[in-house]
Amino acid sequence: MLSIDIIRDDPGRVRRAVDLRGDDVDVDRILRLDEEWRAAVYEGDELRARRKEVSRQIGVSREKPPELIDEMRRVGGRIKELDARTRAVQEKLDGLLLTLPNIPGDDVPAGEDEDENVVLRTSGDLPSFDFEPAPHWEIGERLDIIDFKRGAKLAGSRFYVLKGRGAALQRALVSWMIDTHAGAGYEEMYLPDMVSSEITTGSGQLPKFADTMYRDEEDDLWLVPTAEVPLTGLHAGEILDPCILPLNYTAHTPCFRRERAAAGRDTRGIKRVHQFEKVEMYKLVEPEQSGAELEVMLAQVEEMCARLGIPHQVKMLCTGDLGFASVKTYDVEMWAPGCREWLEVSSCSTCGDFQARRSNIRYRPEPGARPRFVHTLNGSGLGVARVMIAVLESYQQADGSVAVPDVLRPYTGFDVIE
Repeated sequence: MLSIDIIRDDPGRVRRAVDLRGDDVDVDRILRLDEEWRAAVYEGDELRARRKEVSRQIGVSREKPPELIDEMRRVGGRIKELDARTRAVQEKLDGLLLTLPNIPGDDVPAGEDEDENVVLRTSGDLPSFDFEPAPHWEIGERLDIIDFKRGAKLAGSRFYVLKGRGAALQRALVSWMIDTHAGAGYEEMYLPDMVSSEITTGSGQLPKFADTMYRDEEDDLWLVPTAEVPLTGLHAGEILDPCILPLNYTAHTPCFRRERAAAGRDTRGIKRVHQFEKVEMYKLVEPEQSGAELEVMLAQVEEMCARLGIPHQVKMLCTGDLGFASVKTYDVEMWAPGCREWLEVSSCSTCGDFQARRSNIRYRPEPGARPRFVHTLNGSGLGVARVMIAVLESYQQADGSVAVPDVLRPYTGFDVIE
């Protein structure tokens, strides 16, 4: 959530940010509601001061002038009206503020959509084969490690079943990722796969993305679309102790998404599905450190790609493709030679104090100091399904088998899938 002070002080900047994102939020209506709210609060405060003064006068006087008594009745009624109006306007204002996206960083390139994202660098040479590389859905069915038909039988389209060494490969990837992050100073967390509306709103998922999420209406719980959501909520409503920052967390969760925005796209294989595994990195840091910490997170993701031996590229997202809560985002993509495309396996973002304001997460820079909002960062470390695609397609061999990358062999217990 943006500070109302930013909107009051520089509405032009906020309007430009909304336009650059291609969003449609009525900033002028926010300003009108804020002005109405402030006017009602001011009048209410003035009337309370008047009532207090008259009460003092009546208290020290032997007489109770009827005109003052009548005035106080009118004042009391007016205060009730103003309180009701203030609450109603505040509710409308809060609702609009929740739909307002974060302001892109000054160094984020302007652009309308993903076609205008900027490739910053590419690392590793694209592999060559002495045979025609197959896409992962053919590899998975040939080796009997991915069962699309039974996935659809169980839950419908865009679900799948991993079998045998396919399931073991996914488990190995998750364990390797968690161990890698734990070794880099991230604390491993086990989280609920469902969270409340309050927590989901705090991370920025609600209300904007309600139609892309799965919900248990009876208990008002939402299946997590990413571990970023419960990780943001861990410290909601808290004031963190001095010197505790930075806090670095990592967590493995299934992720559930309706993918309605992508209807008709990438229907084959496991690239765009309703349920997938992901390992998340998450940071809560002091505001002055968020820029540097984003670069640290990006470097960690790139190192993982290099250790898997798969070419990757780094993109900076343009304003029109930036996530709702993000100030700045890097996407890291792995090359999938069977699909012949770059697959996003990680998005590393800094959200400034946007999520912290929504979730009310603050810290004291030193004992007794006034609390400040933390900055939050998140990054996929990594998205398991798409890494699976890249591994299966990059390590396929002429005889139809798939070699296991060296870093994963201690976790799989086998060197080849055949």
